[in-house]
Amino acid sequence: MDAVESVARAAVAEAGTRLRAAWREHKVISFKGPVDLVTETDREVEALVIGHLRRAFPAHQIVAEETASDQPDNQQPTWYLDPLDGTTNFAHGYPHFAVSLAFAEGGELRFGIVHDPVRDETFVAHRGGGASLNGAPISVSPVSDLNQALLGTGFPYDRRERTDYYLAFIRRFLQHSQDVRRAGSAALDLCHVACGRFEGFWEWKLRPWDTAAGVLIVREAGGVVTDFTGNPFSLRGEQTLASNGHVHGAMVEVLTAVLGQGRG
Repeated sequence: MDAVESVARAAVAEAGTRLRAAWREHKVISFKGPVDLVTETDREVEALVIGHLRRAFPAHQIVAEETASDQPDNQQPTWYLDPLDGTTNFAHGYPHFAVSLAFAEGGELRFGIVHDPVRDETFVAHRGGGASLNGAPISVSPVSDLNQALLGTGFPYDRRERTDYYLAFIRRFLQHSQDVRRAGSAALDLCHVACGRFEGFWEWKLRPWDTAAGVLIVREAGGVVTDFTGNPFSLRGEQTLASNGHVHGAMVEVLTAVLGQGRG
């Protein structure tokens, strides 16, 4: 695992340097869908990180957003890479995005790292070894009342077609929490649960590269990750609910109440 961490840290540090240098520059943007965009920097940083991984671990599988296969053999050593989580923010010069990298073996997440190049914050977790921010241990918030909780969320790429349905979840949480934030990077939202900035986070239709590192970081910081109904989380499931654990049951109640109203 020392080699895994060493290579991952080097790759993510170089990726962060590239992102920090590029985010104020003119962006070459293309669209994968009506609201799903990609920049040249996404592809450049993905190639950079994959290069580090291929040189060090040529037999490992890589699941990445822009180029690599997303159908791995789960029992083989596998990397999950989002080279630029928060592409829309990055493309508009909004300073909230990250590079996210996780390693799994035997179907279990073993190591995760998320780097925020604007704030120069690096979140790291080892399975069974805790979580840290810039080398200092982190833990989730002690807040136990959902009414005092600050929550994060995001919108999936079909939000134009299902706007009212997704807003129903936000509407309900606005009635039962202190407030809700939609910052635009699921990886950072998960890390912000882990370090106590958020008490909880929910989002539909995230992909494995969005969540793998952040989920491990939340768990190792003492948090809980499930689907919206409280059942076990799956990297390939449609629902991600992460919390400090203390407000998890209350969040499940809110989510299931909206789910019970139908898909709108």
